[in-house]
Amino acid sequence: MLLHLHTRHTPANPVLIALALFCCAMAACRDEPPPANPRKVYIGQSEGRYTIFRDGRPFIIKGAAGSGQLQELKDAGGNTMRIWDTVQLGAMLDEAQAAGIAVIAGLSIPVSESLDFYRDTTAVSALCLAYEQVVERYKNHPALLMWCLGNEVDFPYRPRFRPFYKAYNRLLDMIHDRDPDHPVTTTLINFNRRNIYNLRWKVPQLDLISLNIFGELQNLRSDLRKFSWFWNGPFLITEWGINGPWETETTAWGAPVESTSNKKAEQYLQRYTDYMPVNDPRFLGACVFYWGQKQEVTHTWFSLFTPNRKASASAQAMQYIWTGQRPAHQAPAFQYMLLEGKGPGDNILLSPGTIHTAKLLLESPDSDSLRFEWEVLPEDWFIRFRYDVNPQKPPVQDSLLLSHEGTMARFRAPSREGPYRIFVTAYDAYGNFASTNTPFYVIAP
Repeated sequence: MLLHLHTRHTPANPVLIALALFCCAMAACRDEPPPANPRKVYIGQSEGRYTIFRDGRPFIIKGAAGSGQLQELKDAGGNTMRIWDTVQLGAMLDEAQAAGIAVIAGLSIPVSESLDFYRDTTAVSALCLAYEQVVERYKNHPALLMWCLGNEVDFPYRPRFRPFYKAYNRLLDMIHDRDPDHPVTTTLINFNRRNIYNLRWKVPQLDLISLNIFGELQNLRSDLRKFSWFWNGPFLITEWGINGPWETETTAWGAPVESTSNKKAEQYLQRYTDYMPVNDPRFLGACVFYWGQKQEVTHTWFSLFTPNRKASASAQAMQYIWTGQRPAHQAPAFQYMLLEGKGPGDNILLSPGTIHTAKLLLESPDSDSLRFEWEVLPEDWFIRFRYDVNPQKPPVQDSLLLSHEGTMARFRAPSREGPYRIFVTAYDAYGNFASTNTPFYVIAP
């Protein structure tokens, strides 16, 4: 729950005065001039504007959160990759250096609710030692930009969380001690005032705050302005993009409705242009989500690429954002898919084993140069717990496809009751793809 402050003409409050003094003190710390012996990477401030300096030069993050396609990122005008853990960190840093890409390296930690872990001093010491070895090993790698200690970790108020804060500050101090050349951040879900309060009070040595923000991006400028009386430090957006499955329209049985890939590209461009606080003097850059292929409710929702490195219209939109230039060949574009003449908003119910036709409508009627793939899959979120993210694409029901030619497909509804989707992906001759899907529910009589 967010803490909302109401402005009224009331007598001076000692607590607010103390908070104001605290904020002034923090601001004074941030106004210090650059170090006499500049670090490899540091955040400097001049005339109220924060800037990352890397090897002595200003560095604005044009980034992506993802798992690969580093050369494609460079070619599109990006300069930074954000990753979440230390799995294959060395290989990622080497590949990034070869491509001219900087890396925000994630150090994953248990959520703050894992108090059994944080009360276990042996377990905390083991984690600290493991990350100390990681930091020592990679702190001098030229591709390293900064460390991110924890992803979307909640920072609560209650005294029972003291073991968590003690462990977190121990880890933070260790990183600063072992690697003074790189800043340390952490990521919050959206603009969360409670978390920011506690970071400033209880984790004062954090170098900057990062945000993972999707649908709430439209409110960010206002939130930053209204809360600047307390926190006016530098920030980075480590994940942003289209609305997540948790923020969109759903069918009657709870299946999120996914936009076509070209509609998503329009949303990426519009969201960045209209809502990204690029002119805020505290803004250090942003990382689009997701550069690569990721299964999250569907294998296409956030994926800017296919597993075989084909690019979406959204990846092309990012190139335009970063460079002002569009690629020579635009990705294919869809209008929508109809299943028996119905769209996803019609809550399509099918009987087991019945035969049905799906039809794809293109923005351009010429489909001779495109190759189409059709798939029927069970709903990922229904197979597992609602908030248990499945990293693997569900098994394709290949036997259900009876025929498919171009923009038309005939299939048999599954015999097992439950939620499903029919997907179509189109590939052009230039390494691009487009995708869309329609959810349906098989209901037994």
